[in-house]
Amino acid sequence: MPAERSLSMGEKPIHMTPRMCALLQVFLAGRGKVLTRRFLMEKVWETSYMGDTRALDVHIHMLRKALGDGSRKPVYLRTVRGLGYRFDIPDA
Repeated sequence: MPAERSLSMGEKPIHMTPRMCALLQVFLAGRGKVLTRRFLMEKVWETSYMGDTRALDVHIHMLRKALGDGSRKPVYLRTVRGLGYRFDIPDA
């Protein structure tokens, strides 16, 4: 995944930007844990600046879209209101 920056969901390869790839790697490393917005900004964008986190919002949206995660009821990347995000892989 990191070298090619692509993800395979079934038969279809999905191209990912470098930030999307870094974000997914952070989520995979913290699978099942709630990751705060601050933590994600520090790990992926290497900044502690929290004045404008729109870049994070956009990348979360793009990652959900790449994963085929519905915006109403996401399966993989869930928002934990007031805390951050949690990445889970449901049992097959």
